Amino acid sequence: MAIYVNQETKVVVSGLTGREGRFHALRNRAYGTQVVAGVTPGKGGQDVEGIPVFNSVREAVDETGANTSLVFVPPPFAADACLEAADAGVDLVVCITEGIPARDEAEVYAYLQQTGVEMIGPNCPGVISPGKCNIGIMPAEICKEGSIGLVSRSGTLTYQVVHELTQHGLGQSTCVGIGGDPVIGQYHIDVLRKFEDDPETTAVVMIGEIGGDEEERAAEFIKTMTKPVVGYVAGFEAPAGKKMGHAGAIISGSKGTAAAKAEALEAAGAKVGRNPTEVGQLMANLVQG
Repeated sequence: MAIYVNQETKVVVSGLTGREGRFHALRNRAYGTQVVAGVTPGKGGQDVEGIPVFNSVREAVDETGANTSLVFVPPPFAADACLEAADAGVDLVVCITEGIPARDEAEVYAYLQQTGVEMIGPNCPGVISPGKCNIGIMPAEICKEGSIGLVSRSGTLTYQVVHELTQHGLGQSTCVGIGGDPVIGQYHIDVLRKFEDDPETTAVVMIGEIGGDEEERAAEFIKTMTKPVVGYVAGFEAPAGKKMGHAGAIISGSKGTAAAKAEALEAAGAKVGRNPTEVGQLMANLVQG
């Protein structure tokens, strides 16, 4: 069973008329995702290859029954797009935009906690349940239907590990790129909990990276899980005090290092690979014997 999205998901795309929004929304639709509307203020009444464009998310939801928002809006306006989607009554916001100020992210997170609307991202590749629904920028051609759940802070590592799993014949139930910013809508532990409760997910890959203590907190939850977990932490060679890629990927002293995170995951019972290829092999060993 898919988590977050499925065949019934109906997507409204904020920023559909922009270059990135148009390109990826049409790819999502070609995959079979129900992309039912777009939103660009001032362009209501237009369409993008048959997808109607509205002036507001509220109009789009009322007219099309959209229940999920995909946000391709420039950083200065992305937080407002997420809040607008929540107020319009969607169940899920998937925010791809990177470069949103941390203060804006914190305000969105606090507001969504009050409303009960879930958000994936920002600064993320989105979510795909292979064969059912793809929302965001995930390359669906490397995915395969199956029962392995995947949650990752890194977009490109998501793609590589998914490819490794597929090469081993291991299909995925849902792949969730949560994003690597300091304040995001769903953390590892939130997604792990959903995978643990999903009867059709049999094992989980968790991809982390240096910075913060998110992986350590997830390790505490992994101790309670009934499903096997294979982990990977990017940044074993990263120097202390230097930001690496994501805004949240910075270590301070001995805190937030890849080694410390890997140690915590292994202490929780997870198998931890030192590179993406090893992750695929470890999962194959677990589920194929």
